[in-house]
This record gives sequence, structure tokens and C-alpha cells, in this order.
Amino acid sequence: MLNPPAATLPTEANALPSGAPGAPVVQHFRQALLWPLRLMPSPDARHTHHGPWQVLRDMGDASPWREEVDEYTGDSSRFHERHYHEFVSFLPYVQRFLYGEGRSRNKGDDSASGSDGDSPMRIFRRHDIAAVRVVSQLGDAPITLDVVHCDLYFFFDIDVVLLNLEVGVNHLSLAQAQDILYRFGRAYPSGWEPDGSALHCMASVEWLGADGRVLASSDAQQRESFLSHVAQHRAPRISSHWAYLMQPLVSDHSEDPGALRYRQIEYYRMPVMAYLSMDDPRRLTRDDFVRLALVTGAGATDAHLPYADHHLADFEHRYCYDRFWVDAGAAPNTRYLCNGHALVVVGDANSEFFCCRDRGVLAQFRHQHFLLFLIAHFQKASLLMFSDQLVEALKRLDIRSTPSVKQFKRAIRASFERFLRFTHRYWFHEISEQAQVRALSHMCATHLGLDPLYDEVKSRIADMNTYLDADSLRRQASTVVRLTVVTLFGLIGTVTTGFLGMNLLAEADAPLWRKAIWFGVVFAFTTWLTIYTMVKSQRLSDFIDALSNDRLGFRGKLAALARVWRAGTD
Repeated sequence: MLNPPAATLPTEANALPSGAPGAPVVQHFRQALLWPLRLMPSPDARHTHHGPWQVLRDMGDASPWREEVDEYTGDSSRFHERHYHEFVSFLPYVQRFLYGEGRSRNKGDDSASGSDGDSPMRIFRRHDIAAVRVVSQLGDAPITLDVVHCDLYFFFDIDVVLLNLEVGVNHLSLAQAQDILYRFGRAYPSGWEPDGSALHCMASVEWLGADGRVLASSDAQQRESFLSHVAQHRAPRISSHWAYLMQPLVSDHSEDPGALRYRQIEYYRMPVMAYLSMDDPRRLTRDDFVRLALVTGAGATDAHLPYADHHLADFEHRYCYDRFWVDAGAAPNTRYLCNGHALVVVGDANSEFFCCRDRGVLAQFRHQHFLLFLIAHFQKASLLMFSDQLVEALKRLDIRSTPSVKQFKRAIRASFERFLRFTHRYWFHEISEQAQVRALSHMCATHLGLDPLYDEVKSRIADMNTYLDADSLRRQASTVVRLTVVTLFGLIGTVTTGFLGMNLLAEADAPLWRKAIWFGVVFAFTTWLTIYTMVKSQRLSDFIDALSNDRLGFRGKLAALARVWRAGTD
């Protein structure tokens, strides 16, 4: 499993922290976005049987993404103690999912599943984006965030890709950090103000290269472009800066050509992780923690709780993990906040362990905590993907069309097989025995509703499979009934001729041409009689049922016989 190297903490100063004098200051801020997307079938027949990572490999220099070799299969000099701590945090079956089972990887292997020792993940990283410059609201000073890494995660047998973007910066006010958490990770604007400014998202986002050159910028203020796209495609338009980041992958509704296409599968707000190293976390109020945990953005200076008191009555129990929220211990004054969509850790900048990049909370945040967050959202995205595929299979079904029925059966069987592989390879209830990792994993899974979602998708797929089995049995039973009727009525002639034991027509000594004519006549008549019996087999079956019914009189049985040739009785 690839984890980014311990990056040097950003040193470039941004605008001075805003807020009231003496307000808490975020000494170091990290934000990791995780955007789950569904991969759509390739329109290019050449890539139909290729894994998406193979398509990226084949693109070479035409793609900015490069496959990463993780610390477990690469040069052993890259393997550090933080990677060891990460590895031993998980249970063995999770380790096999994350890291594979050995060093048998063949770099030249282009098979769809790789070698047996591989992790069932492929990770690609782009290195051309060095920073991102954001403006929260019009009139605010820009803030430059260092891009620590930008990765794509692919998975065997699952048509899901996850974009992971991690950014960091020093010296922010708490309000600035809250605003970045709230506004940055949005795939497109939710609406617009009367003055035309986009709602709830950044006023401006610019990707910067290593030389400071602007590579791409946001277009959230272009209201008409988003409106016309939804009106035409019945699907949202991805903001230009996120579309640029994903290239050469393109939106499924985009007019741009692309062998790899994706479709949004979850809410347009991307799941987010955040690390806030505070000068004094004890100075944060309950309102501050509520806004961080629920990612509601910064409030006014005199703001109170963002929601009603009764709604937040059990806030600490539902959203806070306070094992280390004490003045002493391994990580003093450290608080974890989790609502499923977001996982936030707040701690003391003066604590050496909290800021340690090799063994401390920062290392855990970027390794163990990231992986448990990734697993939870990968599982949710996969289940939603299965649900979407079932709906699409049903939409294409036309029971009056034999090819459509066959295609539907193949699609459902394939979904059933993939779901079985997903269950045995990727579905876990427990990922670790370490108390902290296990507790945070349970909080993510509970808030995301993974177990009810899994049961629902499993039930739907099982219902589809049961329907196909029942339909197959019905067709087989109908065929057996028809063959039985044909055999029964054919038995009459067979027994009659066999019992007589004679030739009704003495043509044994006749010329060959006369015998051939009689053979053809008898063959044609027998064939016609057999086919006619099969055509009437359903009605003849009803007649046989009437004959075997002791409660039906002679006239009723004659009526059943008459219905064999009566029109409109089926």
C-alpha cells in the first residue's frame, strides 16, 4: 500500500490569520480529500477488456499520471518505521487487501488481475501540480496550500476510482481553516447568490505548477454553463479545476473524447480528512468543535451553535472520540471528530508526539487513519455502484425481446459474481484490534450506514438472482410439459402400429421410387403432426388435466377437448 512520504511542513507564510484578537491559531493544517467516482464502460472496443490502470499505462507521456511503486514492493530503503506501524495496525485479511501477499509482482504483467502476490489496488500519482491558490469569498486574501500529493486509486473487479488530494499550510486562523474545510472539496456549486457568486464553494481555485504558473482555475461563477449542462444531460457539470485534475479521465457526460470515463456516485461534497495543530486546543469552544466535526464552515464572531440544542444534545457521544482529550498521556489534548463524511483530528502544536511525522499523530493521520477512511468510503462507493448497475440492467430490459432478456441475464449474473468477489475480498466488519483504529473505523461505518446499505444491495442482487433461477425453472417446466404432451399423443400411433405388427401397405416389393415417395409422405405427415401437437401442447395439456379430473363430467371433458381448437382460449 502506497503512502506518501513524510513531507516537509510548508514554510511559506500566507495572509495573516483573520479573526478576533487572541483567537486560536492553527499552526499547521492538513486537508485530505477523497472523491469516490464510478468508472463507466469504455466506448472504445480496444479497451473493453483492459483494466483502467492499463489504459493509463498505455497512454505514456499523454497522461500526467504515473504508477507508483509502494514502500512494500519498492526499494527497501524507502520502508520506514511509520510504514511498519501502519502495517501492524491492521488484521491479516486487511493486510492482504492493502499490501498483497509477497514480492511476486511482475512489473511487465498486463493481465487484468496482476500476479497473486499483488495488492488488489493500483495507485497512480501526478507530480505536475505543486500548490493550489484559493480565495474563500470575494474580497478575501488568497491562501496558497502546498499540494503534498495527488493520487488515483483503482481496484480489481470494482468499477470505482478514488481521487485523493492532500494539501497543507502553516499559520491559519481557525475561521480560515473552517472555511477551507467547508468550501474546498466541492465538485460543483450548489447554487448562486443574487449577485452571481457561487454558493458554499470557493470564490476562486487555481492549480499552480512548480514555477508558480497557473495550470487551471475554477469556473464556479459561470452560472449559465452549469444550468445548460443539467438541462441537456440531466447530470451536473464538474467544475473546470476538478475536471482538469482528473484528465485524461473525463466525465461520462462530457463531450470530450476519452477512453476512461467517470460518473459521480455520491454527494457532490467530497469526503474530507483534516489535521489541525493548534497553539492551545483547550481554548476551542463547543461551538468550534461542532463546526469542525460537522464541517459547517466558520460562524460569525458572536455565533452560537449552528443547529438547535436538542439536535446536538448527544454531540460528544456521537461525533467525538475523546480517549486522548486529557492533559497527560501519549497524545495529550488530542480530540478526534468523525461524522462519516469527515474525520478531523485536533491537537496541541506544543506536543512533540502530536506533530511527529514518523511516529506521532500526524504520521497516524496520514497512514492508519487515512486507510480506515479510504476503506469505509471505498466500500460505500462500491455498494452504490452495484446498485446503479442493477438499475441500468433493468432499464435496458425488454421482456418482448429475446436478445434483451439474454443481455439482462448476463448482466445480473455478472453483478452477482462481482458482488461475491467484493464480499470475500473487500468487505470487513473489523479491520484492526487497536482500540483507536477500531473505534474510528466503527464511527465511520456507523455514520455512513454501511451495514444497512450492504444488506439492501445484497437483498436486491439476491432477489434478481432468485428471479432468474425461478424463470429458468419455469421455462424448463414448460418445456417438459410440452414434450410430455407430444410424447403422450405420439405414443398412440407408436403402440397401434407396434401392436398390429404388420405393414398396412404392402410396398416391400415395390420399385425404389414408389417406396421413396411413401417414405416422404409418411415423413412429412409425421413431422407436421409432431409440430402441430407441439403448437397445441399447452391446450392439450389442459385437456389431459381435464381427463384426469374425476370431479369433471363427460360433457366438461368434451368441452375441454373442444377448447383445443377454439380461438382465443389461451
